Amino acid sequence: MTAQNTPTPATFTGDASPYGGGEPYADYRTADFPFTQYANLADRQLGAGVIAANDEFFAMRENLLLPHAAVFDPEHFGHKGKVMDGWETRRRRGVSGEHPWPTEDDHDWALVRLGAPGVVRGIVVDTAHFRGNYPQAVSVEGTSVDGSPTPEELCGDDVKWTTLVPRTPVGGHAANGFAVDVEQRFTHLRVNQHPDGGIARLRVYGEVVADPAWLAALGTFDVVALENGGQVEDASDRFYSPATNTIQPGRSRKMDDGWETRRRRDDGHDWIRYQLVQQSEIRAVEIDTAYLKGNSAGWAALSIRDGESGEWVEALPRTRLQPDTNHRFVLDTPAVGTHARIDIFPDGGISRLRLFGSLTEQGAAGLAARHRELGG
Repeated sequence: MTAQNTPTPATFTGDASPYGGGEPYADYRTADFPFTQYANLADRQLGAGVIAANDEFFAMRENLLLPHAAVFDPEHFGHKGKVMDGWETRRRRGVSGEHPWPTEDDHDWALVRLGAPGVVRGIVVDTAHFRGNYPQAVSVEGTSVDGSPTPEELCGDDVKWTTLVPRTPVGGHAANGFAVDVEQRFTHLRVNQHPDGGIARLRVYGEVVADPAWLAALGTFDVVALENGGQVEDASDRFYSPATNTIQPGRSRKMDDGWETRRRRDDGHDWIRYQLVQQSEIRAVEIDTAYLKGNSAGWAALSIRDGESGEWVEALPRTRLQPDTNHRFVLDTPAVGTHARIDIFPDGGISRLRLFGSLTEQGAAGLAARHRELGG
């Protein structure tokens, strides 16, 4: 199946201006892409990696997935030339002096293992600081392969690749965004740059679709975790850090690795609403305020809803929280539902939310059906 995907209007932003010194990001171009509401499936924290590339002469392929914005030092040169914060290949050449130009089909590629398999909703190919050395065009393909395939296996003739982003011109020193409309579950991507050049960062936004057999074998697991298919639907405030941080793997490592809101000056409160992996029975709750010391939430309450039109039912009443502390609660009565909402009072933040339980019979059937529909 090959999808003819139409890039978002902001995809090609034109040639970059030559670097003139001063602020490196002064003429950086970007746009608001609607798909960035989804989780980044190519997040290193989820386990993503760039497992192979045909060429990385000037700059390493691993830079593509670094979480921070690309940096640029105009005076930094190494033994191979200018040091760039991204993935950069050497200049391609033709076969002879009479034909010194690369052919139409010449291109460089990198293989990316997604941190969590899922449906891709949008891709950002960021060429920050690549002004005269960015690719003329890019394309992205996806595949779904069980287990942990080697790069050689992924390059085999028996692997079927689906086009997510057709060959499309890109701009230099810009965030080039592409909406994707392919209802299929992918485990790996192949990023192509035509014919050569450099890309600073790659972001792959989408919805995690977990393996039903794996979750069934676990029995009890975190039913709101991003890696298991949970997702943030909405939040009252994302001023300092994204709400999605609360369902990332592992414990928070620093203050901005959680969720923190601005200071309220009214009588309201802040909240996050989640969609669980499927209908689940929740038996235990963890609310962690790690690294939030003078700015943790004062109190928190948890509610569960079953179905889009269900009523919110309180599962954990308003409870005092301590700074920089992992709070654990065993529910007196298991809560069954498809959605969860944590309310914090009055503001501040939490670093992680864990909802431990298992899929109901209805939830397990729903996940298995979706997994089949998406080619899993």
